[in-house]
Amino acid sequence: MQYINLFCFCAAAAVSTKASATDPFEDFHSYGDLPDDEIHQQHQGELLYGDVEFGLSLHQGNTKNTSFKLKSNLYQDLTHWRNQFKFDGLYRREKNTDTGDEDVSAARYFTSGQANYKLGDEKASFFVYGDFEKDRFNGKEYTATFALGYGNRVFEGRKNTVDIDIGPGFSVSKIDDEEVLAEGEERTQTGSLVRFAMQWQRIVSKRTRFNQDVSYERSLSGLNSRLFAESSLVTQVIGGVALKFGFTYRYNSKPEADKEKVDTELGATLVYSFN
Repeated sequence: MQYINLFCFCAAAAVSTKASATDPFEDFHSYGDLPDDEIHQQHQGELLYGDVEFGLSLHQGNTKNTSFKLKSNLYQDLTHWRNQFKFDGLYRREKNTDTGDEDVSAARYFTSGQANYKLGDEKASFFVYGDFEKDRFNGKEYTATFALGYGNRVFEGRKNTVDIDIGPGFSVSKIDDEEVLAEGEERTQTGSLVRFAMQWQRIVSKRTRFNQDVSYERSLSGLNSRLFAESSLVTQVIGGVALKFGFTYRYNSKPEADKEKVDTELGATLVYSFN
């Protein structure tokens, strides 16, 4: 069996539109040294900065498997607003070399945007949040969420910071056309919810950082509630090269028929700073 694993390049970079920025990726070298607040201060007023992650996995043998992953986390830090944009995409195609059957086994795309209006000392904010998810294999054609509320930093220490957001919102989802509806069930569903999000960041060492992101959307209309949690550890190896370990947990309280409530993803990626 020939096994090729290219899992893979991840660019963690600052993308700047300032004329004085000579290298949009050079700030990765400060990843383990600076807390997020100082990183935001360095890029205040810039159009976009953040990180972009790319992963590719190829497997050849009795089964041919190709996986592609693209993930980004971009920011804008303006005088009164701090905006965050996320994208997370996964695509996997498999082929049985004995039968010749080929099919897509994963196709998920998630994007979100959040605008935080800074209040007082800038630790507190008023936020507006929206996301859109399309997963070919969860029984929904799409799911969209909108929420607004209050955010604040609830803990700040020498190595740890904890930020939370909480507020009301609503969701819109459409059941896939191939799914059979129960009696009285509508294909497009809307309902109110409460959204809670937490970001915990811990500086483990000079070159290593641990991040824990959690978001929970509790339905108030009897629809499905969603939980998303991502744990990641990034450690700089040498120069612009770092190694990232990540674990993602997704929970849906009321999945469609024959679908699982829990979906997990575990991966290790190589992070490289392009200089």
